[in-house]
Amino acid sequence: MNPIQTIRGQGNKGPYSQSVIYEGLIFTAGQVPVIPETGSMVQGSIAEEATQVLTNLQRVLTEAGSSLSRVLKVTVYLADMEDFALFNQVYQQFFVEHLPARTCIQAGKLPFGVKVEVEAVAAL
Repeated sequence: MNPIQTIRGQGNKGPYSQSVIYEGLIFTAGQVPVIPETGSMVQGSIAEEATQVLTNLQRVLTEAGSSLSRVLKVTVYLADMEDFALFNQVYQQFFVEHLPARTCIQAGKLPFGVKVEVEAVAAL
């Protein structure tokens, strides 16, 4: 098991790794809309938050030697399922031709009061 940390992705403030590589796969921690350069949280529309979350995910995957085009499975946690359609509009800008398997659920409450958190499993 090989934990990966990058300053290009969201920093973690708890006892976990940003991502872990195991047998040719990368498992990412849930990404929230933190701006890595400042540590501040984007707390705007679902579109603004989703854009930052997916950008963070992309950065973590790139640092580990993978990419969005190699993502096998995505799990999306929304604070409000009413944001599903708007989230999908942003998601489709990041996953254009390659569409990984995906689960999307409404979470009771997300960290820091954010609207969206996303984790993924990708091939190296």
